[in-house]
Amino acid sequence: MPATSFLETAQGRRIAYHKSDGQGPCVVFLGGLKSDMEGTKAVHLEAWAKARGQAFLRFDYSGHGESSGMFEEGCIGDWHEDTLEAVAHLTDGEIVPVGSSMGGWQALLLAREVPERIKGMVTIAAAPDFTEDGYWANFTDTQKAELEAQGYVELPSDYMEPYHVSKRMIEDGRLRLVLRAPLLLPFKVRCLQGTADTAVSTGTALRLLDHAVCVDMRLTLVKDADHRFSDQACLTMIEDAVLDVLGGV
Repeated sequence: MPATSFLETAQGRRIAYHKSDGQGPCVVFLGGLKSDMEGTKAVHLEAWAKARGQAFLRFDYSGHGESSGMFEEGCIGDWHEDTLEAVAHLTDGEIVPVGSSMGGWQALLLAREVPERIKGMVTIAAAPDFTEDGYWANFTDTQKAELEAQGYVELPSDYMEPYHVSKRMIEDGRLRLVLRAPLLLPFKVRCLQGTADTAVSTGTALRLLDHAVCVDMRLTLVKDADHRFSDQACLTMIEDAVLDVLGGV
């Protein structure tokens, strides 16, 4: 297993990453909230890319995995900065972002910032605007008061320990919303979504499909697939989606 490399960012963060050289465009895996680059999808996609000689990058946002910082202190904007820094300093030419859950939101933010760098995009249970539409919209009055008083609330998770949701994450998220203004995606987009996903609804996937301005965007719903989307059949679908946006090369 190659040793982890680190990128020192302009914001003073230390971002852990694994980069595999190969032909472009570089496939860039963007993980989910509290996930890290050792997850099943990231590692599987890296092996797939290596086998075909495709350039590949996976990394940990600050406060995740081996990168510096505390998760509780981070927010969508911090992780957007991390993504921009990783793409700017660790890749050349065109890229194919593969965004999982929160990473799907990060991929869309990336598209808004550097659309000219993107050959195509794949999302897996993309969760755009979840801090507003998932967290804030469902907070009780008690939770909102708790957020104001102590600066955070804890939310249960089906997949790990409770989420620590900070006031900063909510407020920063409002500055990064992508479903309230025109969202231009001038490249192929393939969206994958499981119908048994309890973290991101098919309604979110359909809302993104309806909202985006894109001439070649497709959503695939997979019956009974959950949020992990990481059994062999799902992993193969991710491979096929990446190949599709690469142009089948």
